[in-house]
Amino acid sequence: MQADPPSMRHGHFQALDATGFHTVRYVEHGAPDAARTVVCVHGLTRNGRDFDPLAGKLAEAGFRVVCPDIVGRGRSDRLPDPAGYNYGQYQQDMAALIAHLRLDKVDWVGTSMGGLIGMLLAARPGTPIARLVVNDIGPFLPKAALVRLAQYVGLDPLLPDRAAGEAYLRQVFAPFGLMSDADWQAMAAHSLVAADGGFRLAYDPAIRQGLLAAQDKDIDLWPVWDAIRVPTLLLWGRHSDLLTADLVAAMQQRGPKPTLVALEDVGHAPPLRAPDQIRPVVEWLSQP
Repeated sequence: MQADPPSMRHGHFQALDATGFHTVRYVEHGAPDAARTVVCVHGLTRNGRDFDPLAGKLAEAGFRVVCPDIVGRGRSDRLPDPAGYNYGQYQQDMAALIAHLRLDKVDWVGTSMGGLIGMLLAARPGTPIARLVVNDIGPFLPKAALVRLAQYVGLDPLLPDRAAGEAYLRQVFAPFGLMSDADWQAMAAHSLVAADGGFRLAYDPAIRQGLLAAQDKDIDLWPVWDAIRVPTLLLWGRHSDLLTADLVAAMQQRGPKPTLVALEDVGHAPPLRAPDQIRPVVEWLSQP
């Protein structure tokens, strides 16, 4: 396991679900008393450690950065009832995180699922989100892309060793585009847990149930997008199957009318590890 950056801090809080309380864990970078805090929220099967490179650069730029593991992922608790893995629960947990941090306003960076959670929160009256970065997700999710996700989400393979785990991640997340060996190794370090004489993926395979229930039709969240009024940055992997060129064009004309950054040679979703992916986020959030 790779060592944590020396400036990283670990935290947790209790959140409420339909069956009781669960623990949500997060990592934190930067000065605790920074003037602005960025909450970074990961994709469907990922965890908060995906943001280590971005968080490090944001911390250097003067931000406090908080990266939670959404319930059922990473080091956060798993829910006893899989029906609890839904966007209502995720919004409730993230509202609890912001309250736990004792903040009135935060900036938000969300990749895929994390972007949807951010959109849903940003669309609500009195939202605490001041600036929103949406990474390769939009208010319309095509059925074909959901079917692709269902092909690997929740399969729960038993991997004999870390090398096999890293190879599996490289295959499943090939749409992330070219990443260095060090990046893949870092991803594997935080995506695998020792179990049953080998390694399994660090998320609850029961999250698959919600995806299977949703994959028989497109998902339309345009009313949510149209209700967002905060400054928004949209990151688009040009080869994405979840965020098409037509959808990007429509998003630019509606709702928050976001600033667009198109990223070459990457699909769904840009991993925000390379300098050309990190730089526009840091620069945009650093605007007064």
